[in-house]
Amino acid sequence: MAEIEIGMGKSGRRAYGFDDIAIVPSRRTRDPEDVDITWKIDAYHFDLPLMASAMDGVVSPTTAIQVGKLGGLAVLNLEGLWTRYEDADSVLEEISQLSADEATSRMQEMYQEPIKPELITSRIQEIKKGGVVSCASVTPQRTEEFLPHILKGDLDILVIQGTVVSAEHVSTTVEPLNLKTFIRKLDIPVIVGGCATYKAALHLMRTGAAGVLVGVGPGHACTTRGVLGLGVPQATAIADVRAARMRHLDETGVYCQVIADGGMATGGDISKAVVCGADAVMIGSPLAAAQEAPGRGYHWGMATFHPTLPRGARVKTSTTGTLEEVLLGPARENDGKLNLFGGLRTSMSTCGYLDIKEFQKAEVMVAPALQTEGKSLQKSQGVGMGH
Repeated sequence: MAEIEIGMGKSGRRAYGFDDIAIVPSRRTRDPEDVDITWKIDAYHFDLPLMASAMDGVVSPTTAIQVGKLGGLAVLNLEGLWTRYEDADSVLEEISQLSADEATSRMQEMYQEPIKPELITSRIQEIKKGGVVSCASVTPQRTEEFLPHILKGDLDILVIQGTVVSAEHVSTTVEPLNLKTFIRKLDIPVIVGGCATYKAALHLMRTGAAGVLVGVGPGHACTTRGVLGLGVPQATAIADVRAARMRHLDETGVYCQVIADGGMATGGDISKAVVCGADAVMIGSPLAAAQEAPGRGYHWGMATFHPTLPRGARVKTSTTGTLEEVLLGPARENDGKLNLFGGLRTSMSTCGYLDIKEFQKAEVMVAPALQTEGKSLQKSQGVGMGH
């Protein structure tokens, strides 16, 4: 791609977010009922190409079971409130009552409570007793420390997750986690991320990861892009990682799942993520708006409570409907925030594609006017796409 000169001696690629592109309908259409949106990773099969974000305001053991029964996969944060407090609900209730001025500092205090290893095991077992696939996340720094308790709980899928996770972490103070050695000796599939570039993703895929998370800073509650200045717009990031997946497939014959993580609020965003190359999506804020969400109408990222450099904000989300309505409908509003996967199914059928892998071949256009063309009345009245 052509680079744009930023100044003498410094140039950069133009990158695109979901709002910058549009999916182009093809010559064929289909009935929505004939479209297959299922997703498979390793030995596990899901009716929805969905991972619920490992955020305390989004996933509890109870909502993990609900998401699983609706066809998706929920990720529990093993370094969050659910493993620090036996009664995490009372802590979440307090968070929902905090003023905006005191929220971050008080949450930093709450997250200073030590993680209780026995809760790691019991929370995983709680999800498994619900009869769904169990999935949970840890940071690379604490993966080996918590692994015995994770295995004791008989976890099905492990996510090793951070703002940015690399296969080449360098440290002069501690021995970093060797992802390649760790993943290959583990008997359960591992998903790693985030990443946002071709090279970083390819190196993560070469560790033997079953999937990689794509996204640095696009989440609605994340402030990494402001605090650290890091990030790649999601459409470009996913497309670049898609190219890494093809390179890895050519090299090894192994297909690594690409999971778009963050920046999606509507069914249209999810559809664009798939067309750019995602096999599945990880979403947080749309699920935080569900009636059952443990955050009680609030949502915050995993780094919001960092003790010295928080990179997230507690954001208020209006409750839009039940978890089932958010994922599968029916929708009572016209802004695309309900029936997310009905939106994906209809987008695929309108463009004539049969399944997720076919839909990844759809044409896209750079479309600066997509969000505004013909939408002046909606914008002036604050309805539909003018919200």
